[in-house]
Amino acid sequence: MGPDLDDADGVGDGVLATPVRPRAQIVTIYGLFARGVGGWISVGSLIQMMARLGVDEPAVRSAVSRLKRRGLLDPERRAGRAGYALSAVAREVLAEGDRRIFARTRASLEEGWVLAVFSVPETERHKRHTLRSRLRWLGYGTVGGGVWVAPGHLADETRTVLGRLGLADYVDLFRADYLGYKDLRAEAATWWDLDGLDALYREFDDTFGPALARWKHAEGDGVSGGGSPDDGAAFADHVAAVTAWRRLPFLDPGLAPELLPGDWMGTQAADTFHELHHRLQQPSQRFAASLVTSTRLPSSA
Repeated sequence: MGPDLDDADGVGDGVLATPVRPRAQIVTIYGLFARGVGGWISVGSLIQMMARLGVDEPAVRSAVSRLKRRGLLDPERRAGRAGYALSAVAREVLAEGDRRIFARTRASLEEGWVLAVFSVPETERHKRHTLRSRLRWLGYGTVGGGVWVAPGHLADETRTVLGRLGLADYVDLFRADYLGYKDLRAEAATWWDLDGLDALYREFDDTFGPALARWKHAEGDGVSGGGSPDDGAAFADHVAAVTAWRRLPFLDPGLAPELLPGDWMGTQAADTFHELHHRLQQPSQRFAASLVTSTRLPSSA
């Protein structure tokens, strides 16, 4: 569920600074709910799910068409119903995204670094932009022109992603230790925009912390607990939280704790996300499953 799928915005754009794009919500829905039912959702079911998020039918169809053009959704009819299935590429990218979004990987200083050194001919400068963008979304920081750095645990993921995108021929990857003269924590703050990332984490927590508090309160009053009376509300909050969260782990290199600011908001925001995800996963799955199995809206797309 990463930037390969929905053109996620960058650090400076904020998590919620602009309205969420319907295609980003659709990617989240497929990532959370479609794979468990064969990777396919009918058009009618998807329209009803998106209606719960306040998105009208024309916007849904437009977003689906864009995802289809990008080769991420394949049109397919099942039992006479029009729908869309995840493409093989989309399944691969979603699996890669799961490891970032739902894990809490943190580097250690002992594991060292991976350096990416690249050179792209001027005649292929569009690939230079793609390569820089992809390294950024992998969590790399900039040391200098054409030299990017990330914690060592990102080496295998880097090889996989750059190979899949046909960019491997332009990059040399190295394992490295820091042997410089300056303080490593101060250097890391120049390689990554940690202040900008911290602000995104704070924005996420300010937005979804109250949602988590509401669900905790509801459970304390016995309103939800074993089964929420409004699984649709859980679905809406769950999709919103995952859609807002899932780009952040791709911007975060997962630096060792010793290199992070003392008041780092990433830990608190991650606590909020993972607890909210845990609480809402079951009721939102029930809501999605009820539409996937019951909706009979004939459609063409």
